[in-house]
Amino acid sequence: MYIINFIRGFCMALADSVPGVSGGTIAFILGFYDKFINSLNNLVSGNKKERLDSIKFLLKLGLGWIVGFLLSVLFLASIFDKEIYKISSLFIGFIIFAIPIILIEEKENILNKYQNIFFAIIGIGIVVLITYFNPVVGNGAGNISLDRLSLGLCIYIFIVAMIAISAMVLPGISGSTLLLIFGLYAPIINSIKEVLTFNFDYLPVLIVFGLGVIAGIFATIKGVKYVLLNYRSQTIYMILGLMLGSIYAVFMGPTSLEIPKSPMSIKTFNLVFFIIGGGIIVALQKLKVYLEKK
Repeated sequence: MYIINFIRGFCMALADSVPGVSGGTIAFILGFYDKFINSLNNLVSGNKKERLDSIKFLLKLGLGWIVGFLLSVLFLASIFDKEIYKISSLFIGFIIFAIPIILIEEKENILNKYQNIFFAIIGIGIVVLITYFNPVVGNGAGNISLDRLSLGLCIYIFIVAMIAISAMVLPGISGSTLLLIFGLYAPIINSIKEVLTFNFDYLPVLIVFGLGVIAGIFATIKGVKYVLLNYRSQTIYMILGLMLGSIYAVFMGPTSLEIPKSPMSIKTFNLVFFIIGGGIIVALQKLKVYLEKK
């Protein structure tokens, strides 16, 4: 199980590090999402045995996540601006192909419960409104200088980190998509790369971001578990709405770069990378079937 959990964590990291689907979506597709959520919850409020079991599971998962995230960041930071339209097309493939999988997996909570479509509309609206009214979009991420921190910027980064990690544990919109919406994706990715190359001027911002992530986990994990247990249908519809809304966010992503570019259009959309993204999601679904046989 060590190798399997390493692979699971690695795949989650690849999703978490790029705007599109969340690591939670990958956990959902690979069939260990409930165990992932319960482990996080037990880590916070479980008994001694539950905490120990959770630590063992999360450490195995975490090692794969760290390796996958670092490799992904080192690669993405070097090509993100230059190949934004190809990468965005890849992200759209992730989202579009992941939605049918969730529909199939959660059909009992979707079929004949169409009154909950209202929650999907709310999910779409949340992402679209945040993207549309975000002051960074259209002005470029260059307005956010992470090597010169102020108190206001620290608070902003902390709050966005809390929101982003909440999204990462949900099978829906990814935390990276939210970072993209709030204009912090490219700056945070570049900050991580700078620290990995021993430029520690960017370390304070990563500390602030990390504290926000920890606070977000403690603040949201019980709520996530509660709504999934008691309002699963409404939550699944909301998740689907968030995913559909994130398509708009990804299309608008190029406007949040340090040197803003036009939103992705039909002309700049890359069909090949879209298909590659979809193929990755299908491959992960096949991996889930394989792992379930083990």
